[in-house]
Amino acid sequence: MNARARTFASQPHVASYYAASSLPQPDHSQLRGEVIADVCVVGGGFSGLNTALELAERGLSVVLLEAHRIGWGASGRNGGQLIRGVGHGLDQFANVIGADGVRQMKLMGLEAVEIVRQRVDRFQIQCDLTWGYCDLANKPGDLEGFAEDAEELRGLGYRYQTLLLQADEMHTVVGSKRYVGGLIDMGSGHLHPLNLALGEAAAAQQLGVKLFEQSAVTRIDYGPEVRVHTAQGSVRAKTLVLGCNAYLNDLNPQLSGKVLPAGSYIIATEPLSEAQAHALLPQNMAVCDQRVALDYYRLSADRRLLFGGACHYSGRDPKDIGAYMQPKMLEVFPQLASVKIDYQWGGMIGIGANRLPQIGRLNDQPNVYYAQAYSGHGVNATHLAGKLLAEAISGQHSGGFDLFAKVPHITFPGGKHLRSPLLALGMLWHRLKELA
Repeated sequence: MNARARTFASQPHVASYYAASSLPQPDHSQLRGEVIADVCVVGGGFSGLNTALELAERGLSVVLLEAHRIGWGASGRNGGQLIRGVGHGLDQFANVIGADGVRQMKLMGLEAVEIVRQRVDRFQIQCDLTWGYCDLANKPGDLEGFAEDAEELRGLGYRYQTLLLQADEMHTVVGSKRYVGGLIDMGSGHLHPLNLALGEAAAAQQLGVKLFEQSAVTRIDYGPEVRVHTAQGSVRAKTLVLGCNAYLNDLNPQLSGKVLPAGSYIIATEPLSEAQAHALLPQNMAVCDQRVALDYYRLSADRRLLFGGACHYSGRDPKDIGAYMQPKMLEVFPQLASVKIDYQWGGMIGIGANRLPQIGRLNDQPNVYYAQAYSGHGVNATHLAGKLLAEAISGQHSGGFDLFAKVPHITFPGGKHLRSPLLALGMLWHRLKELA
């Protein structure tokens, strides 16, 4: 059985603030000739890197293939927000995994952040990791939901400070009168995502993982032994992990039909003065509002405002990201009207129909594992996915992998060309309902 992928030329990192301020980016060679390993991992983002790292720690030989550069996709260009939790509305899965299974998933959502914390500490990764996050309430109903969230976190034994804020207290977190309340979480935070990916790649390499860049997979021969082909070489392995998320393309149609690539966009201002930065985000927290077309923003280490959001399901990017995003920023912070925008960029995130990360293995190919569709919570969920995949592959099941694998995921209707427009219509309905 063969699977063919659309081939494409290798591309450099998108011209983002992260690429401009990254750690040194070593060039990893292109795969040439045949290599043999216990596991072949496809995808050089957080999913692939962490799976490879976890497997190497367990003594398995690993080859990782990246079509472009390490951290080229969403892992190296996202908002940099490290937020507790995996999925949205986990209680909806109680009929599949039971109430105890739902609780275990919620606990894993807290563990996911700890994995990042420990990874950064252990390997001394310089990624500007900063603690402090606040959910922003756009309407009173959001604040009621935050109170329930805080109570649930207490019930889960969450050990970090959470604090519910009313409207008259919001000035302590954000210099905007747009919000009616918030929920501070000192166990979540923000970081430089590309530097985290580069640091994890270096750690994986130290543990023996063979990393190859500019090595797009062109074909996979499935079977008891998997053979993964690139333009100049191939990998023979007992096990395959697909960690391409929104950039899976046609490599495996069974999986790509379950994840919708959606565009997300960020602008970065010029460096602000200490006074300007303090006026916007007095406690240097990452923040995110609750609308369907959400805003999320934070300060960089050199005091730029990184402002993101405007998820596009249409499959078409704005012609001018800066012109598209700057008015959204000024709705929140009109005082930035004269501030220059230095960087603007976008990329694809992977959305699943039920907003739960898809972690499992193929029914017809039991030696092929995958992780994808993080729906905007990828920084932490990818790290959890890497741990769960490595446990399953190495036979050290904790039960977490099985919980995620039990949840069914539908294929988006409409096929490759219609699923994005159909979802765009659905999201428009949700936005109109939100305004009603």
